[in-house]
Amino acid sequence: MPLVAGVDSSTQSCKVVIRDAETGALVRQGRAPHPDGTEVDPRAWWDALLAAVEAAGGLADVAAVSVAGQQHGMVCLDGSGEVVRPALLWNDTRSADAARDLITEAGGGETGRRFWADAVGLVPVASFTATKLRWLARHEPAQAARVAAVCLPHDWLTWRLAGAPGLAALRTDRGDASGTGYWSPSTGQYRPDLLERAFGRVVEVPTVLGPAERAGVLDPTVLAGAAGRPDAAPGSPPPGGDILLGPGTGDNAAAALGVGAGPGDVVVSIGTSGTVFAVADSPAADAGGAVAGFADATGRFLPLVCTLNAARVLDSAAALLGVDLDELSELALSAPPGADGLVMVPYLEGERTPDRPTATGSVHGLTLRTATPAHLARAAVEGMLCALADGLDALVAQGATVGRVILVGGGARSAAVRRIAPQVFGRPVVVPPPGEYVADGAARQAAWVALGGATPPTWALKDTEEYAAEPVPAIRQRYAEARDHTLDRVAATGE
Repeated sequence: MPLVAGVDSSTQSCKVVIRDAETGALVRQGRAPHPDGTEVDPRAWWDALLAAVEAAGGLADVAAVSVAGQQHGMVCLDGSGEVVRPALLWNDTRSADAARDLITEAGGGETGRRFWADAVGLVPVASFTATKLRWLARHEPAQAARVAAVCLPHDWLTWRLAGAPGLAALRTDRGDASGTGYWSPSTGQYRPDLLERAFGRVVEVPTVLGPAERAGVLDPTVLAGAAGRPDAAPGSPPPGGDILLGPGTGDNAAAALGVGAGPGDVVVSIGTSGTVFAVADSPAADAGGAVAGFADATGRFLPLVCTLNAARVLDSAAALLGVDLDELSELALSAPPGADGLVMVPYLEGERTPDRPTATGSVHGLTLRTATPAHLARAAVEGMLCALADGLDALVAQGATVGRVILVGGGARSAAVRRIAPQVFGRPVVVPPPGEYVADGAARQAAWVALGGATPPTWALKDTEEYAAEPVPAIRQRYAEARDHTLDRVAATGE
């Protein structure tokens, strides 16, 4: 039976899973950390990939590999393929002014936002690649002048796995291309005019592949010992000796593949960022900017809402209280729903949705009664979930149907998150067992490439749990009041 490899090159680490192509059974896995920061030299991702592959027992016996990566990161290459400068990541907000300028230049206000939504399915915010290119052109013109090509983190890693065979060999997929700001999900075409508008000129961009098209073959020399370790777990050798490279995709599209999401499913992923996305048959174009109209990795679409503040809200609350995450969960569950009126608005790193890059977090309703560790823990969990529930509402407003809510990501490991989510979302949630669903989705795509067929292989998602609870509307009502107060303050002061 052939084996396949899936890579998740996320903000915090690189994970590699080796799975059976037909059944999805996990054979082995490995991981390695990434450096902190919102600006990272891509070579650190490559080093982590090498280490994770080695930890996973090598790739000598796999038939295909696909890479999923954090979206939007700006990887600039010169004419010889060398990295021009450290990549600006999705959570780097320095291009917020550039985003506003791109909207203003398109007519400003509702006109400018509608222009971008109609053109590429999204409204510029600091996360998207186009805004980072504008920032580069404006603030580092000498570096910008060296740029011959721009690609995304997963594109660059796939290209490196192929041996970096020239800029014309850069490849990407619909899912990741749809987060750049210069590729249209509705037409399936690049908008070079918008690339030029953002950067001042047109440069090389990756060819966009279909969901199961080959991006090339693995160059066996680039992984050295990691690609052919003699102690690798046994499996069928790759056909013809070539290890195929899948097109890869963005992390959210890969997560949807990994959990087997289909039309009617909404996935809530609580990781470094918080994402709420639905599988849809038609593209979204939200001029309000809350919903990004991405494509998915199967040929459908993936309307998505992203918050900057998710699992790290829990990390910060735990650090503030001097407890670990399990203790934070216990504290949160010991407080009543609504935390007796204590509300946390969790804009700890600014915010992407709503678009308030300079906002700060705030706590409302602090009294002698609520000034306890349990109340603060509960408010942190509820505040994070309320921000995601706002995203769920935005998807519904754009026409998404919600048959079930699937809760994944590191934050879903929290018992408090799992039990409180139905109270906040007003719906039961399905929680798969903890796993590397982005890497799993990349592996499933690799299996699709290796096995062929019109659709990806069906891999059963086992041992899911359902959590249900009576909705508590007061939680979101009080959160909305505190959120609006915070946003009004930011609008008035710019703080």
